Amino acid sequence: MAKTFAGRFFEDYAPGQVIEHAVPRTLSGGERALYHALYPARHALQSSDEFARACGLKASPFDDLILFHTVFGKTVPDVSLNAVANLGYAGGRWLGLAYPGDTLTAVSEVIGVKQNSSGKSGVVWVRTTGRNQRGEAVLEYVRWVMVRKRDVEAPAPETVVPELAEAVAPADLVVPAGLDFSAYDFGLAGEPHRWGDYEVGERIDHVDGVTVEEAEHMLATRLWQNTAKVHFDATQRPDGKRLIYGGHVISLARALSFNGLANAQLIVGLNGGAHANPCFAGDTVRAWSEVLDKAETGAPGVGAIRLRLVATKGEAFGLKGADGKYLPEVLLDLDYWALMPL
Repeated sequence: MAKTFAGRFFEDYAPGQVIEHAVPRTLSGGERALYHALYPARHALQSSDEFARACGLKASPFDDLILFHTVFGKTVPDVSLNAVANLGYAGGRWLGLAYPGDTLTAVSEVIGVKQNSSGKSGVVWVRTTGRNQRGEAVLEYVRWVMVRKRDVEAPAPETVVPELAEAVAPADLVVPAGLDFSAYDFGLAGEPHRWGDYEVGERIDHVDGVTVEEAEHMLATRLWQNTAKVHFDATQRPDGKRLIYGGHVISLARALSFNGLANAQLIVGLNGGAHANPCFAGDTVRAWSEVLDKAETGAPGVGAIRLRLVATKGEAFGLKGADGKYLPEVLLDLDYWALMPL
């Protein structure tokens, strides 16, 4: 009897299937330190216990993307071990904060399948929920992945494509209990720009760039226990290159956005996202943002801002060509909600 696991292939998925993902992960201060070593992350709420307490929290929570990467990593052996590409995200909500000592687990439900016309692969949609040691949901999101078939002669399953909302409604965003920005210290946060200073349609060039190295992107991917072969095994792609985990690009872009959005402190919604083109070691990642929407919340001094975050190897504000396709230098197009002081 075989003891090893080759991962699931496209024909192994069916709508309604529920997958409990293995290996719970207890987070510590080590993850925070490594995250800040890997990315130029400087948002004050995730950097300082004292700043967080002044904003009504018990301590500085983990960066929101640490939760995302940890939960995402749990799903890889079951969802995307044999993926050709991770295609997109929707319907994401951060439902709670995580602190050192918390243990995260993940479960996914298959909500859609569609075989590609080539017959060699198909797209699988899953809804994933991350929970802490108390069984409380802290994160949920939908993603879709292109997965290889084990047997190209296997019959195509009945196509099921889920209907996904364009965006998370502001009323459905979860503001962490106790969060209070009414006495927010803009000096310590690093920038004076508050919610009211941003206009819908405004675009921000975040100016800085980071060149990605092989060692750091593989270290980051291992940190999240992401085992997808394309990130480590150069024989998995015809070009002999290791594909950089899309979440690595998300964290780089989010950290770069500090310059111009230092007060967008917490990510609370993931409306949509696409990894537009592959990223490889040696690429220099830059970022720009566009304000898509704004909403008030019921928390004191707290507003919500909807942002498009674009990571690119090119110039700011380039996105799509006349044909409607992403420009070849665009790496990431991410649509998210963040919380910001009024």
